[in-house]
Amino acid sequence: MVLTSADGTKLMAYFARAAKPSGAGMVVMPDVRGLHRFYKELAQRFAEAGIDAVAIDYFGRTAGMGDRGESFEYMPHVEKTTQENIAADVAAGIEHLKSKDGGSVKSVFTVGFCFGGSSSWNQSALNPTINGAIGFYGRPERSLALDKMKAPLLLLIAGADFTPAEAFADFDKKLTEARVPHEMHTYEGAPHSFFDRTFEQWKDACDDSWKRILAFVKEHS
Repeated sequence: MVLTSADGTKLMAYFARAAKPSGAGMVVMPDVRGLHRFYKELAQRFAEAGIDAVAIDYFGRTAGMGDRGESFEYMPHVEKTTQENIAADVAAGIEHLKSKDGGSVKSVFTVGFCFGGSSSWNQSALNPTINGAIGFYGRPERSLALDKMKAPLLLLIAGADFTPAEAFADFDKKLTEARVPHEMHTYEGAPHSFFDRTFEQWKDACDDSWKRILAFVKEHS
């Protein structure tokens, strides 16, 4: 499907409707690959769990519509994104989920990965109507406006990420000092992208993080 951001930008999206909706909705925020097939499938998994889900693409302003397969050269487009534009695209996803066609959800969450992980956490400040923001292996240095964060965060951390463990410990401390409600769980030894690119080798970590996501949604809906 196609969504329209606040500035009129058309962006690709993929919507999955729950057969037995719980009233919760999820905006899936991809990594640098944009609307890659993995994130479409993840939206389906959320729908199977009763959570209406829409996965969005970040690159409508610079790449237009088109394939986001393995041959897509994403970095030139990643470099042109801004957190404000990403937040506007997320808002378009939220608007769809709250509409009749999107399931008329009562609570909305975001979940992101790497580039999308820290961008998801930022929605706590930039899209204050959300009920919670979930991020896998985000980059703490990309997080902003901790003093404006309102929605609770769930941080799912790869223990063997290229981001040092100390950076996440410091981020945890800063969130606590800013009184941002949050949970952080580290999967020791797990590499960056364990939930998507190497999930077959890290099934236990993936299963546990999935259970934590569903529990987080249930708690904050």
